[in-house]
Amino acid sequence: MERRVVFEGKLLPYLLVAPQLAVTLVFFFWPAAEAVYFSTQSQDAFGLSTVFVGFENFATVFADPDYLHAFQVTAIFSVAVTLLAMLPALLLAVMADRVVRFAAVYKTALMLPYAVAPAIAGVLWLFLFAPGIGILANALRWMGVDWNYLLNGNQALALVIVAAAWKQLSYNFLFFLAGLQAIPKSLLEAASIDGAGGVHRFRTVVMPLLSPTTFFLFVVDVVYAFFETFGVIHAVTGGGPSKATEILIYKVYYDGVVGLDLGGSSAQSVVLMIIVIALTAVQFRYVERKVHY
Repeated sequence: MERRVVFEGKLLPYLLVAPQLAVTLVFFFWPAAEAVYFSTQSQDAFGLSTVFVGFENFATVFADPDYLHAFQVTAIFSVAVTLLAMLPALLLAVMADRVVRFAAVYKTALMLPYAVAPAIAGVLWLFLFAPGIGILANALRWMGVDWNYLLNGNQALALVIVAAAWKQLSYNFLFFLAGLQAIPKSLLEAASIDGAGGVHRFRTVVMPLLSPTTFFLFVVDVVYAFFETFGVIHAVTGGGPSKATEILIYKVYYDGVVGLDLGGSSAQSVVLMIIVIALTAVQFRYVERKVHY
């Protein structure tokens, strides 16, 4: 017999979702609406007077070579962070899923970076690679590498990519491990009986069943690379050297808070919001077709 729970009061479901709706409206839709409004305004540095300028802020933003450079840096940064955060996490999840002895210890150790704030994660990697005092920086110089991320833009970009990916690694590991443990062992045993090797089983059985988890993490990691890596970059490089690590979200902050260009900063935030929404829509439209539920 199948039993259903029925809410007698029509108001109760709305009351249950009201807190989440309030948080979404106050912290997401309201700031987004204000960003759209201020992107069409030109105001002084103190915000005392505003003038409607239409799309002039957007034209100025796209004519700025520094903004176009930030586009390129963001593309490289987001792709690298997504790959470095997902592939090692999948490998570690597969390895942890096979561990029998001390499995809880390994899993707990791999989950610890998730509890570290982005800014703290950036500082940890900064101390490791700081020229002169960093342990890993001294090791690189001992191996003949001229390491100084304060002067070398490529080294600085590589450092923030690794730091940001390491911060997201535990999050991906948790979901990959949960996805692997949800796969029925009988399917793997049947494939093994049919003569499929380990690699073949993983490619033909595990990955298709793990595709919903992979797709979810892919979307989350792209959004993470665009927005939540601000703390890492701000703590490690501050967008330097020579804007080599200035991604779009950091440029929004720098132009708005430091440069006091509130209209231009709002226009940049609107463009960034449109980019992320478009990327997410494309992912759900095309990438999700290859996901097996």
